[in-house]
Amino acid sequence: MLETLRNAWRVDDIRKKLIYTFVVIVLFRIGSAIPVPYVDKEALGEYFSSASVSTSLLGYFNLLSGDAFSKATLFALSISPYITASIVMQLLTVAIPALERLQKSGPDGQEKIKRITRYVTVALAIVTAYGYYLTIRSFLYTTNWFACLVIVAAFSAGAYLVMWMGEKIDANGIGNGISIILFVSIVSRAPAMLSYGWEYLKYAFDGNIEYLFYLIFIVLFMLAVVTLVVFITNSERRLPVQYAKRQVGRKMYGGMNTHLPIKLNMTGVMPIIFAQAIVSIPATLALIFTSWQNGINTWFSAASRWPFYAIVYFLMIIAFAYFYNSISFNPVEVANNIRKNGGTILGYRPGKPTADYIKKVLNRITLIGALFLGFIAVFPIVLSMTGNAVFQAFAFGGSSLLIVVGVALETTRDLESQIMMRHYKGFLE
Repeated sequence: MLETLRNAWRVDDIRKKLIYTFVVIVLFRIGSAIPVPYVDKEALGEYFSSASVSTSLLGYFNLLSGDAFSKATLFALSISPYITASIVMQLLTVAIPALERLQKSGPDGQEKIKRITRYVTVALAIVTAYGYYLTIRSFLYTTNWFACLVIVAAFSAGAYLVMWMGEKIDANGIGNGISIILFVSIVSRAPAMLSYGWEYLKYAFDGNIEYLFYLIFIVLFMLAVVTLVVFITNSERRLPVQYAKRQVGRKMYGGMNTHLPIKLNMTGVMPIIFAQAIVSIPATLALIFTSWQNGINTWFSAASRWPFYAIVYFLMIIAFAYFYNSISFNPVEVANNIRKNGGTILGYRPGKPTADYIKKVLNRITLIGALFLGFIAVFPIVLSMTGNAVFQAFAFGGSSLLIVVGVALETTRDLESQIMMRHYKGFLE
């Protein structure tokens, strides 16, 4: 990766894109530190540090925003409204034929889909900002209508600015803009995690040697996660495809052997995001209905010592992995495209037999990828159920590390492709 960055920096066009991306990241971090008026930051920070809040939907939003949500800054909502809007539009595209035709109509149709997504993002940002205002009303210096207007407007404008920054990175920078912002938000939590590690390391130096073994175990686990993520991300099942020869005029086309690649983890981190949002709902309801708080914190919380939360979380990840693959990859459409181009998968007739075979392979691969995602997300929570303070401090390390490594690999591949494109000399030399 470092070698790729070094080679990219030597290319003038790519160096300008890297600088542009870095400037946008700096602006994003500045916005994440600008406080919104009327909020008692210290009291709000203590509220978010409690276990009942950190395992709720508020804690999930705080994770995606890089602690900006718990500090009520300008970019407190971060990319959450845009991610939710993108998911909603993706589901509606499958459910509504008009949107599906619009998406398949080429660049103009996709641009219209993006425009609709922006409108949905603004609407969701306003609703989320008002809900956040109602949540933190007890931490405001004043609760009149003007304070409500200022806070909701600031959060909504911040969410739109974050979306705009992500689109600017897509157009003029390197990598996927939203993924880069999510990467920066999670990495910004690293100093806090390092401070936790330093505190526990001092405990080990004071004679509590067990803390040293706990920290070593966590470091080894993170290294194993990085290795697994790299391996799973680069793994794919290749289905052999043979194209028949066909003559067009005086030229002969086809007659080649290739393969249909199916990624082992085609869904990325989306099933974890979906599942985290769903399983956090009970803990969020407990914040609203305080009479439920003791029961939910005892039986259905990441901080609970009972395994119900982890089991449901694991099953939800597997279910969402299959669901996301079903709406993003259509075996029938792939089989029809292979048949239209004169291709066949060896051993299977074109049409329905080919589609059934692709679907069977996809289901098996999806199960392996879903089990991997479930293990990465649930294992730290299972460790935290032991009641160990060190494990509880790093309870969300698995899914966060998965996002960070995945975005880093994606950005590295983007850089490598751009370097190769600019150094390709063609057939003249």
